[in-house]
Amino acid sequence: MSAPAPFPDPHDALFSAIAARAAASDRPGGDLSADIAALHEAGWLAACLPLERGGQGWGCAQEGLAGAFAALRGLGRANLSVARLFEGHMNAVKLVMLYGSEQAQARVAHSVHAGELLGVWGADDPGHPLTLSRSGAGLVLGGAKRFASGLALVRHAVVAINGDEGPLLALAPTDNPSRADPSGWAVAGMRATQSGRYDFAGAELPADAVLGERGDYTREPHFEGGVWRYCAAHCGGAEALVALFRAALLERGRIEDPHQLDRIAACATAIESMRLWLWRAAEAVEAHDASPDAATLSLLARQVTEDNCRAVLSLVERGLGMAAHEEGTPIERIRRDLGLFLCQAQPDAKRQRAARTLVGLGLRAEDL
Repeated sequence: MSAPAPFPDPHDALFSAIAARAAASDRPGGDLSADIAALHEAGWLAACLPLERGGQGWGCAQEGLAGAFAALRGLGRANLSVARLFEGHMNAVKLVMLYGSEQAQARVAHSVHAGELLGVWGADDPGHPLTLSRSGAGLVLGGAKRFASGLALVRHAVVAINGDEGPLLALAPTDNPSRADPSGWAVAGMRATQSGRYDFAGAELPADAVLGERGDYTREPHFEGGVWRYCAAHCGGAEALVALFRAALLERGRIEDPHQLDRIAACATAIESMRLWLWRAAEAVEAHDASPDAATLSLLARQVTEDNCRAVLSLVERGLGMAAHEEGTPIERIRRDLGLFLCQAQPDAKRQRAARTLVGLGLRAEDL
């Protein structure tokens, strides 16, 4: 296995191969196993580990920030479903390295080097919240998670067990196909993520599967602060859409139309606005001495990203008309995937949380 480049080339053959497979996997039950295997062979799964664990620190160390940012944007350009799974893997590795015991960290490092994909599954199944109880020397889970991305691909997931004193994290095996049910994922976009419900009832865990203490999961700047990661993938998806928009206009001989030129310019400023905000937020959150208030920058950058991605979607749709909705085309697929991926939990609450921080500190965003 070759060592990954610290700064992935936007024209890297890995991105091209993933993009070439994207259409075939755009269906319920779409198979991304070839893409995950390619990420492993390129050293990208292991790159998310800290340097002392044989990784590049992507997403878990300041030194690995540029590589992580470029990888997430690049995968967003290639296939947003793959980017979603890789971002979950990056997040899971970070949480284990932040809060796991030495034994848990060593075990995860070994499995990641062997090609294991990790994930973070947070949403409880209604009526069946995740529970944790002790059984002898070990632990037993109850309940289920929904919206669990990567069924049949994610081998272990960091799961949140909610409680009055805050969530408790645990690393749970997710490799039992009889527990997985993708039938509830009946949405138009992000089909290839193989998302759905996973039943943990009776699943046994070792004692060191618990990561940290209650409330660690929501500790800043690593909780809301981490939203820069999936937003970097959103930015990449918007970039792919604009590139296809330009190509379509060239093919139709409409690139010099003044209205289309206005749209191209608006798309360019939208993407650069996203990139600049996200990079600044990522630098603040992943700094060695990051303050909890750095999470506010990520929340603001998330809003900038959503607004500008939706602007790009609208510009492309207006510029191409019905052609933007033609089934089976890359533009139509990326439109669906990006539109759904932008639907993150409690966006209004995230925006209000950022605003309250600014009001409470009496700061402008540039002062954070």
